[in-house]
Amino acid sequence: MTEEEGAVAGTDDTVGDDDALYVLTAVLLTPAQFPSVLGDDYPAACAALSLEPYAEGYGLVLGQDSDGARWTVVVDDVSLVAVAIASWDCGMEYDLSPDDRSVVCALPGWPLALAVAAPGVAAPHDPAPDPDADGEDLPPLSPPDTDEWGPAQRRLGADAIALQWAVWREQIDDETAFEPADGEDSDGSEATGSGSGSEETGSGSGSEETGSGSGSEETGSGSGSEATAGGTEDLEDGATEDSEDGEVPAPPSDHGAARSVSHPGVRRALADAYAYVDTPPPPGRVRSSFAPGDARMIRADGPGWSMVARTDDIAFLLLDEVPGEILTVGRGTELPKLLKALDAMAVRPS
Repeated sequence: MTEEEGAVAGTDDTVGDDDALYVLTAVLLTPAQFPSVLGDDYPAACAALSLEPYAEGYGLVLGQDSDGARWTVVVDDVSLVAVAIASWDCGMEYDLSPDDRSVVCALPGWPLALAVAAPGVAAPHDPAPDPDADGEDLPPLSPPDTDEWGPAQRRLGADAIALQWAVWREQIDDETAFEPADGEDSDGSEATGSGSGSEETGSGSGSEETGSGSGSEETGSGSGSEATAGGTEDLEDGATEDSEDGEVPAPPSDHGAARSVSHPGVRRALADAYAYVDTPPPPGRVRSSFAPGDARMIRADGPGWSMVARTDDIAFLLLDEVPGEILTVGRGTELPKLLKALDAMAVRPS
């Protein structure tokens, strides 16, 4: 996208009465689509920006003022921002100029890292403190530190896998990945195949946002460390209690999971996911989006874990306790039921 100049000003809460914002990019902040870097769910993402989690959502317009200072302008005209993002995704220019009445507030700084800047102004920098705020103005927003693995990097890694599903899926050999490791009992007492073990540079690079205006979440940035397709887990033999068709089975018991889901973090994540079906989590904690064919892409997050899965395939899990490693959950007989149930209760883009 080319930098567009938009007149996003006009209230005391915006960039300035005599100033304009040079728009660099924009993203949606809605229950179905929000920058995962901000939180595990929509209310958490809103809280990170001191916004009320209104069901209609917001648009976040990122740009610079005439002095080069970074600003994030929050608008309630979600449709306008969505049209702009769709136009940029198609390679079309679009002058994103929200009406002054749609501006909710302007926040100093950017919550995402951008690799572009407006031409003809100073290099991007945080705005100076407002002398009239008596020290009570908000600290500038800033992207997370990608040098260390943490919740934000874990969520970014899951986003990257969702965007590059085919690349990651090719690393998993279905004929060997979910078989018991060498030397183990033939009954699958430890179904933790080695996976590909190859390093993937596309999702763990910690690279900056491209600023293309696509509205997608931090493509290619993730863990801040090299992520590897590590141990695999199989949610099949003895993993769940029997259930009738259409019913979601109970979470794996400790006894059954010990034979099929060996990592305790995986067991906790799957138990959380099962619990979401009975007790819906905050909006945005489970999201469903388009995937090729008749499948859906499921993105789910919880305390210390992130999942990305296709309803017609396997699931990938990232854990805070396993920096940079990606665990794969085998499809088996029960994972499809869980993914179908999550898809049924997930929020979807309108």
